[in-house]
Amino acid sequence: MNYKHLHYFWTVLRAGGVVRASEQLHLTAQTLSGQIKLLEQRLGQPLLRKAGRGVGPTDAGRLVMRYADEIFALGAALQEALDSGRDLRRATLLRVGIADALPKAIAFHVLEPAMALPDPPQLVCHEGGLTSLLAELAVHRLDLVLSDVPAPARLSVKVYTHLLGRTGMAFFAAPQLLKAAGLTARRAQASFPACLAQLPLLLPTSASALRARLDAWLRQQALAPTVAAEFDDSALLKAFGREGQGVFAAPAVLAQEIVQQYQVSLLGCPEDVWEEFYAISVERRISHPAVAAITAAARGKLFAYKKLAVSQ
Repeated sequence: MNYKHLHYFWTVLRAGGVVRASEQLHLTAQTLSGQIKLLEQRLGQPLLRKAGRGVGPTDAGRLVMRYADEIFALGAALQEALDSGRDLRRATLLRVGIADALPKAIAFHVLEPAMALPDPPQLVCHEGGLTSLLAELAVHRLDLVLSDVPAPARLSVKVYTHLLGRTGMAFFAAPQLLKAAGLTARRAQASFPACLAQLPLLLPTSASALRARLDAWLRQQALAPTVAAEFDDSALLKAFGREGQGVFAAPAVLAQEIVQQYQVSLLGCPEDVWEEFYAISVERRISHPAVAAITAAARGKLFAYKKLAVSQ
């Protein structure tokens, strides 16, 4: 569609006729009529009809006029914003989809470097299932998706998975839970992981990639603890853990933060249980400066290997 032709049509209806509009646009009436004819041919429908001494819109013309009103009002607002300089800092958006299985504290720490840039983007976060988020990414409604699993190999759209890093897992328990089992934090730490046989366990549901790894590790340790509850939401799982409903596992990179926030004890960190995190984009090579900052910080700092000491 030629938007100049649309503007001519819009001006004719606002002016109430071709002659008045031609004077405003500094065109001859014949030229203006010819330009509107081209628009009608492009759209395949007549847009104007005679109305007394002037013209009025057809049904199709009224529909086009409603859209034209919005288009040119938005254009005027854009010009005003550019002229005044307002909103320029907010012009850069970073639209991020966060898979619902991803721990929210991990999402925050992954995104934090973008907010520390000299010219930080306006961050817009959406949470949802990975499939729906990837669909939004494919049509450029999102710039990035954060997930605990890579994009499926047989996806119908072209996206690229970037590994941010891997973290070991740590197990935590509230003081009241240990006390009810006749344990102290020191005794539980000394007997980890055998102490898990005496304690109820809070686990992610099978929808989480972590669940299969936890189940496999428990079988390797010949442990069959009572599963008190399963959760899709990792924040809700930790809230139950804080209240003493069971032992829970969380990323070891967050261990200090979890101990302080939830007032729980760190029991142990098995070396062969881990969780991976990914950034998924439509770019093979990341060019968005905020996304580049996110991936560099995650790989170089957040998920850099650190052996976690368990205080006795």
